[in-house]
Amino acid sequence: MADARLIQGRYQLLDLIGRGGMGEVWRARDESLGRQVAVKCLRPHGPHHDQSFTRVLRERFRREARVAAALQHRGVTVVHDFGESDGVLFLVMELLKGRNLSQLLEDNERRPLPVADIVDIAEQMADALAYTHQQGIVHRDLKPANIVRLTDGTAKICDFGIARLGADIGFTTRLTGTGIAMGTPHYMSPEQIGGEEVDQRSDLYSLGCVLYELATGTPPFDLDDAWAILIGHRDTPPRPPREHRPELPAHLEEIILHLLAKEPGQRPHDAREIGARIGAARTTSALTPPEVAGPAAPASREPRLPSWTRGMTTGHKAAGAGPRGTPPQGLAALCAEWTAPPAPDHDSAPDHDPAPVPVAKTTPTPSPSTLAALAKRHNAGLSLGRLGRWAEAGEMHRAVAAERERLLGADHPDTLASRYEVAFTLSRTGHPADALREYTHVAQVRARVLGPDHPDTLAARQETAYALGQLGRPLEAHQEYTAVLAARERTMGPDHPDTLRCRHNLAFNLGRLGRLEDSCRTAAEVATARARVLGPDHPDTLVTRYEVAYALGQLDRWAEALDCYREVAEGRERTLGPDHPDTLAARHETGVCLGRLGRSAEALGVYRELVADRARVHGATHPETLRARHGLGVNLGRLGRWEEALAESRDLCAIRERTLGADHPDTLISRREVAVALGWLGRWPDALAEYRTVAAARERVLGADHPDSLTSRSDEAHCLQQLGRGAEAVELYRRVAVLRERQATGGH
Repeated sequence: MADARLIQGRYQLLDLIGRGGMGEVWRARDESLGRQVAVKCLRPHGPHHDQSFTRVLRERFRREARVAAALQHRGVTVVHDFGESDGVLFLVMELLKGRNLSQLLEDNERRPLPVADIVDIAEQMADALAYTHQQGIVHRDLKPANIVRLTDGTAKICDFGIARLGADIGFTTRLTGTGIAMGTPHYMSPEQIGGEEVDQRSDLYSLGCVLYELATGTPPFDLDDAWAILIGHRDTPPRPPREHRPELPAHLEEIILHLLAKEPGQRPHDAREIGARIGAARTTSALTPPEVAGPAAPASREPRLPSWTRGMTTGHKAAGAGPRGTPPQGLAALCAEWTAPPAPDHDSAPDHDPAPVPVAKTTPTPSPSTLAALAKRHNAGLSLGRLGRWAEAGEMHRAVAAERERLLGADHPDTLASRYEVAFTLSRTGHPADALREYTHVAQVRARVLGPDHPDTLAARQETAYALGQLGRPLEAHQEYTAVLAARERTMGPDHPDTLRCRHNLAFNLGRLGRLEDSCRTAAEVATARARVLGPDHPDTLVTRYEVAYALGQLDRWAEALDCYREVAEGRERTLGPDHPDTLAARHETGVCLGRLGRSAEALGVYRELVADRARVHGATHPETLRARHGLGVNLGRLGRWEEALAESRDLCAIRERTLGADHPDTLISRREVAVALGWLGRWPDALAEYRTVAAARERVLGADHPDSLTSRSDEAHCLQQLGRGAEAVELYRRVAVLRERQATGGH
């Protein structure tokens, strides 16, 4: 995001304040309202990779935005705005001034917090969770790092990025992926670990883990082995907090242990009960919890932990101090061995050692258990990537790559596999130049070790082409794609999925080179082949068909584009469902095509139905709903129904101004449509006022020589001409022409 400092012409990114599973968080200035905000950004995958996962990642972000924006509570972070700008999904939140609980524990040298602070935080969290649970929302990743205490003492829950709507469990399950429980091992409930359905009582268990750590300085199961942590949550009674800290009030210990009951039915019924008990404890010396079975370990049974848990790290816990001493910090903690560590190899020393011990240059053969542990950590990195946690995945792969290089050598296929994944995470975290360097190295070594036509070599070369495209070097990317495609066709055949993916990328890159006819033809060939190999309704086939339609539109072949978009919409409805965002997107494009073809009455019908469906699925004020309403208004005007078009544009402009801000590009587009309608109705003085408002806002946000600003000034000049103010119109046209010429010559 460093190269895109202004989002939607409104949010000026100032400095990076954090990276998380869903992207980067920036401190920013809302230029429209003159306030500082936090902007969370996600740049989804490009079209070269797994399109279905890209859609999942985009939809998960949109789900986070919709869920978070609906929450209005003092204990929940406020969301101001969300949308998409130049391929970047963004979420605008209040900028919190304070420290998260993990930082507070670190500030306190990993000692427990004062009892008064714990009680205050617990009461606020119970109130916030009671509210969110009443809305049908389960956080699913409650931990100290996701709870911020402001300077005035207010505690707020952050990051509903993996929130689960209780009334929409099937949808969220698709977003998280079959068999993948989301959360952080130190704070996960037994049912979440077991891959079972979860409800608000899972959040209560996580709250118990957080309060346990605040009260004792260590999580309930403070183990360095992720498997042991999971077993502990499932089977082992937690050590009573007062064994760590005898002065802790008994009633607080009882509440914490009640929250940590293994079975959901043995925990408090809801968060309001916890809040009431904490409030009562402020005025009484002790509090007896309701009679429930104690949190004894269940009878011996076979482990029911799913297979995905074997690819997990321990994750970051808030504090590291525990009864076994200080565990490794940072990357060392993240990548700690889950089995007994291998015997030290004195051929190299850890980074923190003052110097390696000089010994003979011999590399002992690593044990099978060591290699298995590295493979698990490699798979854990892949899992983090599938969850969109690219920064963490990158740390994991870098550590595994270094260890594999030490044990196996720099040219070993496993070492190269890890370095390939390092490059992949660099590409996904906005470092294409670093990714290109890493991919180039992997490709060169694989060509030497495995051969130039080996599938792994070609995979690395194809990624170098993608990175070149990211860096604005499409000609070099084209040369690399062409060479890789020739090798894939020679060794794998023209219909192999990898060959077709490479041809799809090549078609996209041809568009970057301005070779629209070639791009369209190549994409059509890929779509035909994918339909034959994968089926006409396969998501990959439909993605390529969508790109064909887009290319046809760029070539002004709107009738063909219309047929293509309709086929895509019908296929997606059969495969993904009528309400899937991709289905609705294809329907929107059919409306665009109908309008371009002069078939505005049909387009109007498409947009009316789309507005209704978008409002039902996303809400009446969702950006995509409003975008469909914009199309409706435009086609009312094309039909000469200008009074209706004016009313629609004014209403839409008011909603966008209220939800997005007066200077938001979408708001200004709607205001321009208001001016257009006023002009067609002969109300030129009113139209002039609107055109001038749009022009002034665009110049303020984008600059006087931006193409949109120049278009607005041309609109203003036309309006002046209609009002008989020819001299002013000519002068304004002259100014616009000078700025356009200066822009065309690079400012000289």
